[in-house]
Amino acid sequence: MGWGLGSRRIGLLGGSFNPAHGGHLHISRLALQRLGLDEIWWLVSPQNPLKPVAGMAPFTDRLAQARGVAAEERRITVTGIEAELGSTYTADTLKALRRRFPRARFVWLMGGDNLVQLPYWKRWQEIFRTVPIAVFARPEAGSKPLAGPAAGRFARSRLPVAAARRLALTPPPAWVFFHTRLDPRSATRIRAERLQTLKEMRPAVTAQTAAIATLTPRKRQALGAPELLRRVIDSLEDGKAEDIVTIDLAGKTTIADYMVVASGRSARQVISLTDHLEQAIPGRIAVEGKSQGDWVLIDAGDVIVHIFRPDIRAYYNLEKMWGSDLPDAEAALH
Repeated sequence: MGWGLGSRRIGLLGGSFNPAHGGHLHISRLALQRLGLDEIWWLVSPQNPLKPVAGMAPFTDRLAQARGVAAEERRITVTGIEAELGSTYTADTLKALRRRFPRARFVWLMGGDNLVQLPYWKRWQEIFRTVPIAVFARPEAGSKPLAGPAAGRFARSRLPVAAARRLALTPPPAWVFFHTRLDPRSATRIRAERLQTLKEMRPAVTAQTAAIATLTPRKRQALGAPELLRRVIDSLEDGKAEDIVTIDLAGKTTIADYMVVASGRSARQVISLTDHLEQAIPGRIAVEGKSQGDWVLIDAGDVIVHIFRPDIRAYYNLEKMWGSDLPDAEAALH
C-alpha cells in the first residue's frame, strides 16, 4: 500500500473475511464500476467485536486467504492495517485512515445486512459523519435495511443512484443504496458447508481407522520405537506444534507402538510441520493429506503421527477414540 495516494477515490470493505469469497469480489467490482473508484482496500479485521472468537481462523490465515481470492482483481488491495493501527472499531479505523491519508477520498462499502446491524456498532453515527457510505443489497436482508433506524436517521443524506459516481466527492454524511443483483455467497454459508463436509467424512474416516488396526506387524525402523518417538516429538516441538499428545498402543494394536497427535495453528503450519518431520525421520515413511493441510497422517512404522488444524482435531477427537487417559509424550519417553 503506497503513501502517495493523492486524491484517489478508494473504497473500504472491512470485515473478518472468515473466509473471503466471491461475494466480496462481487461487491468490490460493483463499487469500482458504480462509484467510479480507483481502487478497493479490503480491511481484514484482527477480530470483529460483534463476532465470536470460536470458529475464527487466525488473522494471518484470513489475510493470506483473502489475498488469494483478490489476486485476480488488480485494483483490490488486501491489508491488515487495522492490526497496525491498533483499532478494533470501524469508527476508530476510519478516523485513523483519514489522518494518515488526508488527500484520499474514502468510501465505506457494506452489505445491506450490515446497515440493519449498524446501530449496534460503536459510535455508528460518527461513521456516517466521517466518510460517505455505499450500501449493496444482500439476499437475506430483503427490505429491512431501508426500514431500519440507520436509514431513517440519515434519510435526508441519501443520494439517488444516479448521483453515485460523485459519492466519493460528497462531504459526509452521504450515502447511496444499490438495489443490485443479489449474490447469495456468504462466509457464514461457506463455513456451514465446510462443517457439513466434515460430518460426511467422519464415518469413512472412522471405518478407515478401524481397518488399520487389523493390519499385520510391519518391519520396524532400525532406530527402535523409543528413539524414533523422541525424534518425532523433538521435530514437532521445534516446529512449534501445539498440544502434542502421545498414545501408547502396545497391546492395543499391531500397527505401531505409539501414536502421536499434534496441532498446527493453520494449514500452512500443518504442512510445514510435515515437511520438518519428513526430514527428521530416517527411512521410508508414508504421508497422506499433506496437500490440503487440514489433517496429515504420517506412517513411520513404529510411530503413527497425526497433525491437525485445531478445529479438525476437535471434531475427530482421535485421543478419545484410542484412549484419552493414556500417557503423554514426556511420560512415554522415560
